[in-house]
Amino acid sequence: MADVTTNTDIRFDPSEKPPLPLTIGMGLQLALLSIGGVVLTPAIIIRSALGDGANEYLAWAVFAAVVVCGISTILQALGKFRVGAGYILLMGTSGAFIGVCIGALVKGGPATMATLIIVSALMQLLFAAKLARFRRVLTPTVTGTVIMLIAVTVMPILFDMMEPVTDPGASSTDADPTGFVLSAGTVLVITLLLAMKARGIIRLWAPMIGVAAGTVVALFFGMYDTQSVADANWVGFPTTGWPGIDLSFGPVFWALLPAFIFVTMIGAIETVGDSIAIQQISWRTPRASDHRTVQGALSADGVGNLLSGLVGTIPNTTYSSSVSMVELTGVASRVVGVALGIIFLFLALIPKFLALVLAIPAPVVGAFIMVLIAMLFMLGMKIVVQSGIDYRNGLICGISFWIGSGLQSGAIYPEFVSSIAAGTFENGMVGGGLVAILLTLVSEFAFKTRKRMVVDLDIGSLPEINSFVKKFSTTHSWSDDFTIQVEGAAEEALLILCNQVETAEEKGLLQLMIKAESEQAVLEFIAADSKENLQDRIALMGSDFSGPDLEREVSLRMLKHLTTSVQHERYHGTDIITLEVRKSTSNRHGSI
Repeated sequence: MADVTTNTDIRFDPSEKPPLPLTIGMGLQLALLSIGGVVLTPAIIIRSALGDGANEYLAWAVFAAVVVCGISTILQALGKFRVGAGYILLMGTSGAFIGVCIGALVKGGPATMATLIIVSALMQLLFAAKLARFRRVLTPTVTGTVIMLIAVTVMPILFDMMEPVTDPGASSTDADPTGFVLSAGTVLVITLLLAMKARGIIRLWAPMIGVAAGTVVALFFGMYDTQSVADANWVGFPTTGWPGIDLSFGPVFWALLPAFIFVTMIGAIETVGDSIAIQQISWRTPRASDHRTVQGALSADGVGNLLSGLVGTIPNTTYSSSVSMVELTGVASRVVGVALGIIFLFLALIPKFLALVLAIPAPVVGAFIMVLIAMLFMLGMKIVVQSGIDYRNGLICGISFWIGSGLQSGAIYPEFVSSIAAGTFENGMVGGGLVAILLTLVSEFAFKTRKRMVVDLDIGSLPEINSFVKKFSTTHSWSDDFTIQVEGAAEEALLILCNQVETAEEKGLLQLMIKAESEQAVLEFIAADSKENLQDRIALMGSDFSGPDLEREVSLRMLKHLTTSVQHERYHGTDIITLEVRKSTSNRHGSI
């Protein structure tokens, strides 16, 4: 048998059930780690846009956010009916929506914001269903750049939150800044020290420890609202505050809709990354990423956002802390995800607990979110770097980021930009993200030589495929040896795909795309659902050639020998197999 790396740190995989005390304990730990972000993000948005006079709506929005996050987390864990990943994926309020939701509340009010969230959630559900079609546009370079631009749009809001203003009529110079500086500074110093020096579970708790310390300092300066905590009930839920839904679809709606859709796609991209990461760390034997699981995670995220719009609160997204917790504890059972969602629903019914979090002063909250946004910025950089910084990707990232920054700061023709689409492109994330997408489309489709053909998914199509490859090789002056190598890889891939089709009724069409990239050829096969992942099968191949599937085993080994890379992306209804064939005689997979 082949030497397959086994993750011995996994104590319970997604299909196993840990003991009840462990299930509840880990669910409670995850809930306490994330409840601050779930509750404080709506508070930041609503207080920044509507001030302190919207307490009734704020109470409702926070309660609804916790409930929706609980329901969405349960859907993610169950993974039924193509909704949910079937893994522990913690859902929490999305910080990416801070900028656009503040704009919607200021310009249109809560009802308009709710409508915008509903429409953008429907777009996300469509995106989940058609995920395979977007794979060339939402590249790591695009997604990483847009994630970095989130920080550009949100940071000015956080800086304003930490300004020491005591009342609407006072200026920042009239207020004593000591409490503001010390409370915010305490959060930053303790959080950063723990994040850089602590190990294990203490690192996961670093943000909450920092917030607790900053709150103690704020309490000393009389900045913590103890009265609101004392007035809150122990058990119950708000019966008023739902803003309704605005179906007038006025100018404000159409002006803000592109920004909401764009931010929703960014949240979807984050969900894609988290759903791939959780698959990679949840099993004892590593598996290739299944994009049907990714589609399920996106669908659950979309359902959560739809519920958020219907109840008038801030949309949610997956939190990466659940991935870190699974990796740290080795407990990946989906039962824990269900318990986590139930605990969220329980906490939503304890107003005093929510009031305890909501009473945290603005400078403490601002410093807390600043750390998270800084981490988000670094995540965007990491995504771009890991995708490979060549001349093309570096140009796309650099130009898009600085154009987005210039638009956000008003440095790029502000009078002209404000007159386009009701000022939509004044948002740096929207403007910079659009530039990144346009540059990617130009690079992908204008400067790369590619050819496509569609044939029947049948071994009888092999002569037509070989003719197609020969014609392409002649155009690009490939050597005879390399042409034969590419033909061989295409033949073995066709044989494998045909062998996975059991009946004539299952046979459909096969789309083959071939393109030349530097010193290699890239072949992409798009067909109907297959029964297994080729990456997993190649990784598990042993040295024994015996057995009933000898012919198929030989094809897999030949494919491994002829290619340098085999990537198999499985979507609902669609399989995409990508082969890379280098011109050199050696390859990364090695020989049979």
